[in-house]
Amino acid sequence: MNRILSVVNRYEVMILAFVLMDTHVHFVLYGNLDECNKFVHEYIRLTSMYKSAKRQGRKSLEKIELSHQPIEDDRYLKTVICYVVKNPIVAGLPFNAYDYPWSSGALYFRRRDLWTSPRWLQEVEDIAFSSRKMQREVRTHHKMGDSLPMIDTMVFPGAYTAVDVVEKVFRTHRAYNFFMTISKSSDVEERSGAIAHLTIPISELREYRRQICLELYGKDSLRDMDTSMRLRVARELRARYCCSARHVAKACGLSGEQLQGIL
Repeated sequence: MNRILSVVNRYEVMILAFVLMDTHVHFVLYGNLDECNKFVHEYIRLTSMYKSAKRQGRKSLEKIELSHQPIEDDRYLKTVICYVVKNPIVAGLPFNAYDYPWSSGALYFRRRDLWTSPRWLQEVEDIAFSSRKMQREVRTHHKMGDSLPMIDTMVFPGAYTAVDVVEKVFRTHRAYNFFMTISKSSDVEERSGAIAHLTIPISELREYRRQICLELYGKDSLRDMDTSMRLRVARELRARYCCSARHVAKACGLSGEQLQGIL
């Protein structure tokens, strides 16, 4: 989370929404394509350095696939923002969009100091946090600032997310809740297909399929499973790992055209 602040300070971009998942990340950025592209690559570079130092995962993100798509109208912007903050729900994680801690979902149309507010809105305070210490933490030479709104050791995400801009886009909490209700993954994926690209290699997808088969049915193979069982495995793969219907169909031995309609 803190790496986001480190990177956004270097480029002419504005973060409207983001979510960090264990298999992929999404950022909704305002800026020209070149600056947005630099932002994402630098975030990946710093994350790769962190993994290398902490977990001996040297160059583990070297071949990671990136995709982007332009947002050209107001309605689609609202849809994409809601798509991003709803990712944890779609993935089956036990969170509401405004409770998932590793996204901007808890920031919009919230009031501080109410019992319904997340902990970081109640306990955030400006504290002196050594710029040098923060630089070491996120592995950057760029100055971070000596006074940041913090909770524990995490920078308050409202410090680098353009919450006021997003609230102006939606205008009212009712409009925001409306789009949170109606937005679907297909609304975004079918727009240009970019997000529907496979984000992990097929070999890894097959391993995740094996794990899901064990969880659901106590079997590590699809061979003895009927179509309904395979469909359930396919739904879990799609929800958890943000994969295209075509690749899920390949992994589960199903018809791509039929599966697309069902998913």
